[in-house]
Amino acid sequence: MEPVSVPSQRGTLKDPEVLRNVPGHVIPILQREFDDFQTESTKFLDGQTAEDEFIKFRLKQGVYGQRQPDVQMIRVKLPFGGITPEQMESFADVVEKYVPLNKGHITTRQNIQMHHIPLPAAAKAIRELGETGLSSREGCGNTVRNVTGDPWAGVAKDELFDMTPYAGAYVRYFVRHPTTQAMPRKIKTAFDGSPRDRAISGIHDIAFRARVRDIEGRGEVRGAEMLVGGGTSIMPRVAPALYEFVELDNGDYLKITEAVFRIFDRQEWLRVNRARARIKVFVDKYGIDELRNQVEEELKGDWIDERDFSIEQRLFVDDERESAPAPPQSYGSPNGDLQQFERFRAANVREQKQQGFVTVEAKVTRGDLTPEQFRGLAQIMRDYAGGYARTTVQQNFVLRWVREECVYDLWKALSEHGLGEHGSREIDDVVSCPGTDSCKLGITSSMGLNEAVQERIESLAITDELTRKLNIKISGCPNGCGQHHVASIGFTGASIKVGEHTIPAYIPHVGGVFEGGDVQFGTRLKLRLPSKRVPDAIERWIAQYEANRNDGEEWNEYLARVGAAALEAEVKDLSLPVDFGLETMNTFIDWKRDVPFEVIRGEGECAV
Repeated sequence: MEPVSVPSQRGTLKDPEVLRNVPGHVIPILQREFDDFQTESTKFLDGQTAEDEFIKFRLKQGVYGQRQPDVQMIRVKLPFGGITPEQMESFADVVEKYVPLNKGHITTRQNIQMHHIPLPAAAKAIRELGETGLSSREGCGNTVRNVTGDPWAGVAKDELFDMTPYAGAYVRYFVRHPTTQAMPRKIKTAFDGSPRDRAISGIHDIAFRARVRDIEGRGEVRGAEMLVGGGTSIMPRVAPALYEFVELDNGDYLKITEAVFRIFDRQEWLRVNRARARIKVFVDKYGIDELRNQVEEELKGDWIDERDFSIEQRLFVDDERESAPAPPQSYGSPNGDLQQFERFRAANVREQKQQGFVTVEAKVTRGDLTPEQFRGLAQIMRDYAGGYARTTVQQNFVLRWVREECVYDLWKALSEHGLGEHGSREIDDVVSCPGTDSCKLGITSSMGLNEAVQERIESLAITDELTRKLNIKISGCPNGCGQHHVASIGFTGASIKVGEHTIPAYIPHVGGVFEGGDVQFGTRLKLRLPSKRVPDAIERWIAQYEANRNDGEEWNEYLARVGAAALEAEVKDLSLPVDFGLETMNTFIDWKRDVPFEVIRGEGECAV
């Protein structure tokens, strides 16, 4: 690994140091990697390199193949979601130049992806993004993927302490690390300091939850509960605790994690079937106690003496308070739009633990941002948030360090860019993966269904507070990138065979929990709904819930009382297939498509 150095002063875009403690500058940028990508992509296009070899190379650079031929997706890693205004503008420029869809997409792992980019343009795009410190390094492949965290870390009233510095050190330790370049499968990591677990730590391969322990002679010591073996997909598992407490400041969490990775990397039996090669499969087979035993043995190895686990030079330490906005000399107040603004403030604004400041969550429809919106948000960050913002696993955008007095002016600015809608993290803030819009593994058009569901929910004009607490998540295949397993109402893409024809369909899951405590997977209902009938099913379930719940009874309490069968019965007629014909043709066509549906599913490159 190449040596790194840390500047003593706060970094700037002109600061040439390798590591800069500025949001969005967590991963060191190496220009030679862009040169290598240009060289290797040219060789591949000229036929000098076999496709399977080139795929392995480009995946480490965060460039992923699509179901459409000759175009790529670029996945830019944003550790813990941090990003600068300059980087937002860089995304705008790159999207305008190289992205035919003219948008960037916030993912459920706080990345930003861009789709349908020809390979020669991808080489230019990652180089230009790198000029502002953005990195797609190891955004794909069998590596340590983007490290996610609570977007409110450092400002949340309920956190034990800010896990951001330790997440940054983790990223810097494992990126380009020799142990993590060709593991049996990818590793997803999360850090969270809040009891509400906004980073959804339970569904991760590796996760750290903040803990404090009094140690004799040392006083209060910072540490974390370390979870290993969570995940969703076809084998959903909540990660058990490998250790109740691992120290952070002495680097133990890095040491133990590498021991886990070394054990995982040696499991050749997992490499036989890469589709089921996640670390959760090891934990499921042998148990967390056996993994702990193997970790204890691994920590006795000679490799320990070859490593430097100290974190001082790797910590991401940025005193955001120093750059927070000063009190404004003047500010606006609502007039005729008071009711609309108050709904926004109630749903999207939270007090920070720092007095006088709030966070504002901008609801980003389907996670998509146009160049104009990227630039608009960049200026809003500068004007109202001291330059600080983070993406979220809900595909939204949290502005931090906003003065309480400026919320109305900020809302007006967001509204000018189509980002002032209330209801972030509520029923009309629908989450979905890209589905068949781009993914090789996609079965259905999850983005198309997202749009249809959101339109239906908005048409219902729901004001009931308990109903608005529900959330809807959609995945275009069983892999679960849309996190449907942990939704109040979730859907995973499937199909229904009718003779020689096929209906695009979804399998519902209900009663999942992703925030507020321990993760809970939803119950899979025993039916398949044609895609075009899903909005009708949701509307019926909402009406059923509001008509039959007890006073103050929340969704999951209602489900526990009435059971899954009540929901199945409510939509049974909607699940019945229809015969293929001119009158029923629409049922056989997926959302946002104009030809009859067929299942076209390639081999995903995640497992290459």
